[in-house]
Amino acid sequence: MSFLKAAWRKLILANYVIEPALLTEFVPFGTELDLWQGKCYVSLVGFKFVDTQVLGLKIPFHTHFEEVNLRFYVRRKEGQAWKRGVVFIKEIVPRSAISWVANTLYGENYEALPMKHVWSETETQLQVSYYWKKESAWQTLHVLANKKAKEIEAGSETEFITEHYWGYARINDQKTNEYQVTHPRWMTYEVLHHEIEVDFGVVYGQKFEFLNRQQAASVMLAEGSEIAVEPKRTIL
Repeated sequence: MSFLKAAWRKLILANYVIEPALLTEFVPFGTELDLWQGKCYVSLVGFKFVDTQVLGLKIPFHTHFEEVNLRFYVRRKEGQAWKRGVVFIKEIVPRSAISWVANTLYGENYEALPMKHVWSETETQLQVSYYWKKESAWQTLHVLANKKAKEIEAGSETEFITEHYWGYARINDQKTNEYQVTHPRWMTYEVLHHEIEVDFGVVYGQKFEFLNRQQAASVMLAEGSEIAVEPKRTIL
């Protein structure tokens, strides 16, 4: 049985190119940074969980909620094949119970904060916004996009960012948690305008404060889909 099933919807992915050395301390044992055309990315990702089930059960008041995370990309070789995955610097949700389960069982770095979202649409456009409150200040991730969905181009930057199907969490210098995330290939929307009002130093620590002064290399909006998170295993 899958550990978690849900739908991830309306994913905003704001991508920054940074120096690989800045992530060295966060790379889990047994993995290495996964680069695209020689570039190292971190992504600020906002989306909504819908119809969430944990071990087949819907928990009251915990089925629909927002998440915003800061993540980067790694790969791990198993036999002759590469597993491509993500590592989370921090994941923000509005429910403390969700934070406790993820931190305790999966070794992730969740934080519970006040959150909200706004979705709206016209005949031709979508507006998607995610907000979270840290130290009395609301942080904002917002896009305006063309409403017509399109397929992801093979070999594109969008494919690289969205097509990672494993999660890795560092336990210590010799242990890593690994889990699989399954979902179909997503459709995306052309982003026409975006706004990112985030104090990265306050939200993610001083090591990432420099992102306050850096423009995102790209901003994407994916429709998302139903997903499943499989039980973890420990890599030694």
